[in-house]
Amino acid sequence: MFESFINHVLFTAWEYEVTLLEMVAALTAVVAVYLGTTGKRIMWPWWVISSALYGIWFAQAGYYASVATQFIFIAFGIWGWFGWGPRGADPQSIPWRFRAIGLACFALAWIALTPFLTSIGAVYIWSDTLGLLGSAFAQFAMVKEKWENWAIWFVVDITLTIQYWLGGGYFTSIIYLIFTAIALLGMARWYRRAQTSPARL
Repeated sequence: MFESFINHVLFTAWEYEVTLLEMVAALTAVVAVYLGTTGKRIMWPWWVISSALYGIWFAQAGYYASVATQFIFIAFGIWGWFGWGPRGADPQSIPWRFRAIGLACFALAWIALTPFLTSIGAVYIWSDTLGLLGSAFAQFAMVKEKWENWAIWFVVDITLTIQYWLGGGYFTSIIYLIFTAIALLGMARWYRRAQTSPARL
């Protein structure tokens, strides 16, 4: 039954077979990301479920960094559920000095992680690494209720949109293009709410 769920082909688009697993993962992910723009706590269970499903799909496709990213998503999803509290997110801004520190740490980690992904045969090294690290940074910022998480998500999503399209994952590429649009919506919503709150860690 589980194997049938993973491998059952629902339809073919651009000579690309979309499985039941990928479709369910995509739909739950879109719901989760949209709910994130509202800052409602209910997004986190959707986030965990979609991450688990995508983890299986990415493993099949050979996107190893993306598989690791899903484990990060699940862990942060549990943290976010308890971290936000019943009323959901209260968006804030990241102080400028911490933005600079975060960018420097990201750049160093990106360079350091790339040789490892090369050694295990990842499909797209630089973009996959950016997706892994950028998603981790964005997820952390989201749990900490920082509006800048959506700016990071925008960069990650547009990068992965291109990566999956070039890799032949056309359906997933379109889903990530939708994520890119939702990230812009989230950025606008959270930024407006953050303007009424002082910057804090």
